[in-house]
Amino acid sequence: MKKVHLLVIKAFIRPFIVTFFIVMFVLLMLFLFKYIDDLIGKGFEWYVILELMWYASATNVAMALPLAMLLSSIMTFGNLGENYELVAIKAAGISLQRAMMPLIVLVTLLSTATFLFSNYTLPIASLKMGALLWDVRNQKSTKLIEEGVFNDAITGYSIKVKKKDEDGQTLHGIVIYDHSSNTGNLSVLMAKHGKMQMLVTDKDQYLVLVLKDGVRYEEMTGDKVYNPRQRFIRQRFQQTEQKFKLTGFKMQRTDESLFKSNYAMLNLKQLNYYQDSTIKKADSNATSIFSGLLPMYRVYFSNYKIGKSPIKAKAYKGSILNTLPEINRMQSITYAQSQVRTLSDNLNVRGEEQEAYNKSIRRYIIEYHRKFTLAVSCLVLFFIGAPLGAIIRKGGLGMPVVVSIIFFLIFHIISTIGEKSAKEGNITPIVGMWIAIIALSPLGGFLTYKAASDSVLFDIDYYKQMVQKFFKRFKKAS
Repeated sequence: MKKVHLLVIKAFIRPFIVTFFIVMFVLLMLFLFKYIDDLIGKGFEWYVILELMWYASATNVAMALPLAMLLSSIMTFGNLGENYELVAIKAAGISLQRAMMPLIVLVTLLSTATFLFSNYTLPIASLKMGALLWDVRNQKSTKLIEEGVFNDAITGYSIKVKKKDEDGQTLHGIVIYDHSSNTGNLSVLMAKHGKMQMLVTDKDQYLVLVLKDGVRYEEMTGDKVYNPRQRFIRQRFQQTEQKFKLTGFKMQRTDESLFKSNYAMLNLKQLNYYQDSTIKKADSNATSIFSGLLPMYRVYFSNYKIGKSPIKAKAYKGSILNTLPEINRMQSITYAQSQVRTLSDNLNVRGEEQEAYNKSIRRYIIEYHRKFTLAVSCLVLFFIGAPLGAIIRKGGLGMPVVVSIIFFLIFHIISTIGEKSAKEGNITPIVGMWIAIIALSPLGGFLTYKAASDSVLFDIDYYKQMVQKFFKRFKKAS
């Protein structure tokens, strides 16, 4: 019995590790393709990109682990079925459920580890990746000067170059607008050609342009407002040097505490804390809405006395304005319209605030349950993949990959729709986060039953025989 358990565990571990790293590699490539424009041409050190990839790989575990679990379980039992090892196990009097028991224990331990990872490690990785990705996306490009376009990467200046030589340093047709004084295009420098150099000191980094055969135009504003253009200076030069301080081109790391209140960067304890505080704020906002509306109804409560039954109002036929003096009617209408507009604006503002609070509460609940659904989804997909592999009896990366992708897409689509609906408030967050697991759990139980009873669920020959028998009976009946 122990040998059978070791056989099944060894047959599962190898494809699980291989498929997990394959899926992680694919997801990391998708991550790179998504942010490739933010990474290229900004002069990052190699360790910055490696650090970003490391944190991104940690955040991709939520999608890679369930898919790897499904694919490896199909491959494991598909290989055992294809090599008739399942037949030998059943011939020895061991049922499929008993053969799966060591893997059930192993997958349960992996699911528990996944829950601990999503609660303690994943929030930290998400926080560090979010902060680093923010810095990467806000980093200025090191491609300071490009041909044919105005480049405003250097603060206070707009630089245009007609042509750059192949060496990347020799420039032709240079135009520089100086906006550093915030007075418009009053200073313009033009040169026929020049050379670009980088100057790096201990503290700062500079771009040095050695310009030749050019002219500088500058307008000097006067002291009086009515005479803004008092002097116009034109200065020709054979060679001059312009030095620009490259502020903002050295990567600055943002304080991670600015991102720590994001939903995905909190553990269960922090999610409970923020959820409770948001609920208190929402209740306080709702109470203030009622207290703000109460003065608007003072007319209706003016004759009400505690302890006495309310007096039934007499019906009045005609316009209520007829009860007012004619000279005060327009004033009353204007005042009523003003009160209604004030009330409507107040309700709209408070309603938006309340909806924002409700949305935040839903997001906290969603992230709270996500940490549990990630662990449970591994179990559910295992109970789908293992019996599927025993039924289809195909190993390798052919049929198992196709089947696993189909079922994972079904799971992912259902969970995505449920989460989106929960965020929008169409369904409760608990139902939205668990709907995919609720929908696929019966399928796992059904497939396990079919595999244990040696079902021919995916045997094409079986269905061909069924169709042939049907047509034979149809011909006899006719």
